[in-house]
Amino acid sequence: MAPPAYLGSGRRPGGLTVHRQSSSTGSTFEAPTAVLDDIAGDFTIDSSHSRLGLSARHAMVTTVRSAFKDFSGTAHLDTADPAASSVTLSIQAAGMDSGSPDRDGHLVSGDFFDAATYPELTFVSSAVERSDDTTWLVTGDLTSTGIAEPMTIELEQTGSARDAFGNLRVGFEGGTTINHKDWGLAWNAALETGGALVSERIELEFDVSAIQNA
Repeated sequence: MAPPAYLGSGRRPGGLTVHRQSSSTGSTFEAPTAVLDDIAGDFTIDSSHSRLGLSARHAMVTTVRSAFKDFSGTAHLDTADPAASSVTLSIQAAGMDSGSPDRDGHLVSGDFFDAATYPELTFVSSAVERSDDTTWLVTGDLTSTGIAEPMTIELEQTGSARDAFGNLRVGFEGGTTINHKDWGLAWNAALETGGALVSERIELEFDVSAIQNA
């Protein structure tokens, strides 16, 4: 079966490899603010200033990035006892945005997320720890297409601030790498030159701004 047109034929030689920059801990942006000495408390993710993304290799030569546009989540942070912390996420599968309507339609079809049957992806933490003052390791089950699989997300605390509307915010950036086959997402196409059209390994990316609950 030929791959969808938006994926290309896979027959063109060569390709551009994308080199990604590091997260906000690098020097690209101005130094983050840190108005809170202790970020303990209950928070709600501000989805309009956050990104839940995923990246995959296409034809094994470049990286295609997508993001979920419709999601919500909460976090309870306990800095004195990190194990008492918790995180929950709810993601609408139909809200996928890869910059290509044809590709988006394929991603939400039965070949991938099957949004009509499984409209929601969820993440519920089962363990939280801190490896240092700014790094949090959040382990939990990601449920997609009716399958729950464990994963651990490493998040770097990137700052805290009170915004122009009086909201107290904290920021985190990080991610993890998964294999999409673990969730039964097995569609692919073999390349004549070897390898597959879509990489099995997917990078999940989290850029989170969360507002402290009143």
